[in-house]
Amino acid sequence: NMLRSVFGSGFAVRTAHVVLTWLITLILFLHDTELRRQEQPGQPGQPVLFVLLVLVSVLLYLAVSLMDPGFILAEDAGLQVPLGVTEEQQDMIPPSAASQRRRRCAHCLVQQPMRSKHCQACRRCVRRYDHHCPWMENCVGERNHRWFMLYLLVQLLVLLWGLHIASTGFQAGGAWRPWLRANDRWFMLYLLVQLLVLLWGLHIGSSHLYLISLNTTTWEFMCRHRISYLRHCGADQNPFDRGPAHNLWGFFCVWGTVVWEQVYFQEGSDQLV
Repeated sequence: NMLRSVFGSGFAVRTAHVVLTWLITLILFLHDTELRRQEQPGQPGQPVLFVLLVLVSVLLYLAVSLMDPGFILAEDAGLQVPLGVTEEQQDMIPPSAASQRRRRCAHCLVQQPMRSKHCQACRRCVRRYDHHCPWMENCVGERNHRWFMLYLLVQLLVLLWGLHIASTGFQAGGAWRPWLRANDRWFMLYLLVQLLVLLWGLHIGSSHLYLISLNTTTWEFMCRHRISYLRHCGADQNPFDRGPAHNLWGFFCVWGTVVWEQVYFQEGSDQLV
């Protein structure tokens, strides 16, 4: 039972991520790269900055992984019909959307506000649910989504810088076969893996940034046809979209819990609670 509680809480995944990150960093220092060359003559500026950037990425990873993504508490049940939404406006929602907004979760028995969803992995309902990240062992939702994006940005910077550092560990010039013999093939494999991770990170980051600019979530984008408050809308219609600039500003710069029922009725509403 003790082992189940430790590994079931995401301890193994988080530990593996942190250990692998520092192991990759150690490889860059042990191999003949510019980091090692600058460290030996007593010029630690770039090595120290690189280690600090890696440390920031690890701390952001742990913060997002352990942060409350916006779990809905049982005592929030009485707050699901906001004061800004009148009974007349509630009646304007199609029946399917109204039932979705007012429904009680069949799993954890809390009333779900609009844009929330129950996560089977976390066994909790999450506000403005985006997705459950297996690498974080946590949901990405209303409270940690912007921190998730910040982590992706820092991680991409680490990968780009690390890729540049790794490229300095190869001997340039010469024919193809002598070049292969002169360079460490395991280090080539390391460089290839790092390049693939970088490309995957760029794909994830750009996809999330695109969805944020539309003010939609991964769940809403993938399962639109099954979401009651969206399936009656047109294919290109999003009741939460207020334009890319406004959407990006609201996501990254406006703090607070948005009453999405108000935005649903009043296009461009910035009211927060």
